Amino acid sequence: MPNDWHIAVSSDEIPSPAILLYPDRIEENVNRMIAMTGSAERLRPHVKTHKLAEVVKIQLKLGINKFKCSTISEAEMLAQAGAKDILVASQQVGPNAERLVNLASWYRDIRFSTITDDAETVGNLARIAQINNLKLPILLDLDVGMGRTGIKTGAAAITLYKLINQLPGVEPIGLHIYDGHLHDSDQNERFTKWQKIIDDIQSLQNEIDSIGLKVKTIVSGGTPTFPFYAKHTKHECSPGTTLLWDFGYAEKFPDLKFEQAAIIISRVISKPSNNRITLDLGHKGIAAENPHPRIKFLGLKEADAILHSEEHLTLQTNHAENYQVGDLLYGIPKHICPTVALYERAYVIRGGKLVGQWQISARARKLTY
Repeated sequence: MPNDWHIAVSSDEIPSPAILLYPDRIEENVNRMIAMTGSAERLRPHVKTHKLAEVVKIQLKLGINKFKCSTISEAEMLAQAGAKDILVASQQVGPNAERLVNLASWYRDIRFSTITDDAETVGNLARIAQINNLKLPILLDLDVGMGRTGIKTGAAAITLYKLINQLPGVEPIGLHIYDGHLHDSDQNERFTKWQKIIDDIQSLQNEIDSIGLKVKTIVSGGTPTFPFYAKHTKHECSPGTTLLWDFGYAEKFPDLKFEQAAIIISRVISKPSNNRITLDLGHKGIAAENPHPRIKFLGLKEADAILHSEEHLTLQTNHAENYQVGDLLYGIPKHICPTVALYERAYVIRGGKLVGQWQISARARKLTY
């Protein structure tokens, strides 16, 4: 790949800060995902990374028909884009339970499913679904070590699975696993920890089978363990960051070979001293949950973030003399998912030229439902 792949010759038309997306690279990443699983049928990519109908349509074109999302807005975006099998991978509480049922009632030709780890919550969802003449597929959400959501494998998990089977309005179809705590850079160490999870899941599946119930589907993993699920199981795989990539995962997981497909542009708006430049890239333009560096600027080495506020990023660098007020910088985010959510539109670059804009519609908390 040429080192100048990110350059947009029409950058003067793009206000900063902005996010640029490169669909040719996105498509290459999707093809790599399919090659790793051996079939598009085994993929259920997460849309939380991009929140874009156009990226969904690229995947549909390449044979991916199942998707995973976190919010009702993302689910509605998927439905509008043409997806036919949508997993909402967050427990639906409060008004969101009715929102999901209303969405599924409107799009009755689409298979909506969701997850649960709580008896009262799934009971409420079952009641609302029954009123609307629906039977929602449910995946039992398992805590495999992250400690964020899910029920631990064991007797309580079996009891909850049996309850879901008894409730009208819902049906148990399988298990949901997210192992986001497995972040070892060493692939062998990551695999060893992952194998323990798989052993526990297999034991649970065997127990469920022994009581006459079925685990038809297991949806598993994020990006760091995607290669393991792809190669060593028949689970549905749900990576998300693989579609756009970022420098955080690229540096931490060198065994994962995906193309950078998203760039943030920013301009110099001030030079407060001879070794500092200030950019128009504050917390509102780049995800700020991680320590610096939160963005890696291409072509600018040895630059340290000194100040970062709502609208400004001040860098200290011995190369400040090479930059003038108004100059454009291209950077790769450390964490692409929350960065995308900061922008209402993405500028689309093909062959170095600006060819359009994509509305990041699912960043909204609510669309119609």
